[in-house]
Amino acid sequence: IAEALSLSAILPLLSIAIGDQIDSDIGKFVVQLLNEVGLAPTIGTMLLIILLGLVIKNAMLLLANRQIGYTVAYIATALRLEYLEAILASSWQFYLRQPVGSIANSIATEAKRAANGFEQAAAVLSLAIQVIVYITIAMFVSWQVALISLVVGVIFISAMYQIIRVTRKAGSKQTVLLKSLLTYLADVLGSVKALKAMARDKDADFVLRSQTKQLEKVARREVISKTGLTCAQEPLLAAFTTGGLYAVLVIWELPLPAVTAMVLLFVRILSQLSKMQRRYQNLVADESAYWAIRGASESARSAAEIKTGILHPTLKQGISVQHIKFNYGTKSIFQDLNIEIQINSLTTIIGESGAGKSTFIDLVCGLAEPKSGDIFIDGISLKEINVWEWRKLIGYVSQDTVLLHDTILNNILVGAPDLTKADAEKALYQAGALEFVNNLPEGMHTIVGERGGLISGGQRQRVAIARALAHQPKLL
Repeated sequence: IAEALSLSAILPLLSIAIGDQIDSDIGKFVVQLLNEVGLAPTIGTMLLIILLGLVIKNAMLLLANRQIGYTVAYIATALRLEYLEAILASSWQFYLRQPVGSIANSIATEAKRAANGFEQAAAVLSLAIQVIVYITIAMFVSWQVALISLVVGVIFISAMYQIIRVTRKAGSKQTVLLKSLLTYLADVLGSVKALKAMARDKDADFVLRSQTKQLEKVARREVISKTGLTCAQEPLLAAFTTGGLYAVLVIWELPLPAVTAMVLLFVRILSQLSKMQRRYQNLVADESAYWAIRGASESARSAAEIKTGILHPTLKQGISVQHIKFNYGTKSIFQDLNIEIQINSLTTIIGESGAGKSTFIDLVCGLAEPKSGDIFIDGISLKEINVWEWRKLIGYVSQDTVLLHDTILNNILVGAPDLTKADAEKALYQAGALEFVNNLPEGMHTIVGERGGLISGGQRQRVAIARALAHQPKLL
């Protein structure tokens, strides 16, 4: 609007400059407005209006882009946090089916592309408003030319539709391939030691190269479609501009000031339409990422853990597992499981692979729910207990010892605000790991490497045990 107000001064400026009478409605309106505020309609005044309008426009544009930048960053953060919250609140069985690489791709790549898509959408909307303003100003100069501008704009946008469709398909394909590539990459990196030991790393490299090449082809297609749009727009823009010039000079025979103003507006309208179309093309390239991360969040929310219990847990008597029945799909694990575990006791569960040892632990931790039967903690059903509070009483050491790529101290505390370095030191002592940790050059501040690979397997296990003991659990 600020720019439109400055452009409105061009027509009377040109009339004054060449000594013509101001006979256009918009010219008369500007002159009348200047007289009312006590300003003479001179060339200097008109130029000042034009300059002031453009300065105001760009100052407002700076504030608008600043706000858009903040909003884009906020949207990326909001999408990431929404997905993280949903995935961490999902049931353990659902989480097991989610590849780590896919989760990382959603948080790192899809959220950023989705937020970038929002920026493009904001730009499309902004440019559309500008086009409407320019056409409105053109209506005051010549409604015929304004109408032609509108028709030409529709033709201009329609002519480029097929190129934009190619971009949309390439963007969707890119989302799928990126997810597949990062999923496989995460799996390979997690098993790289074993693969290298057996000289199988070349096989994995072949698959990664193949997927990367597919991604390259899709990226090329997207680049070509974007370049094609730009290259097609320029000759079309030139054709429409020369056609518009012919119309105003030969057909309508408008006076020179009106012709100059209309040419300026006509070129401006087509230029903004061109920019709008390129921004829309960028939007359709990124929109698949938005729907992908939103779909992942909704899928995780639909598999959220059902937490109905509200009672505070205690562990002063023991755990009673009664008549538990549990299946994995069609595979039956337990038909009628009954176990009594007293406090201050060591219980060992022995069975062949697949007998259900880990499943039993998952049931006790509330990570899995039985088909029938119940688990009682101090005589109270686990269904009636706040499961999150119950898990705070548990120390868990998994079969696969995986540490964070961080210090030993951070691997033990894992960001818990109520635990201190003294708690970590005590846990290391209980786990029989304090001596080897103190002998390290940086002690507890030693980085353990990816998955703990910079320390031995036994040392990794002891650090994992220390992590489980740090909060002094009731059940280990």
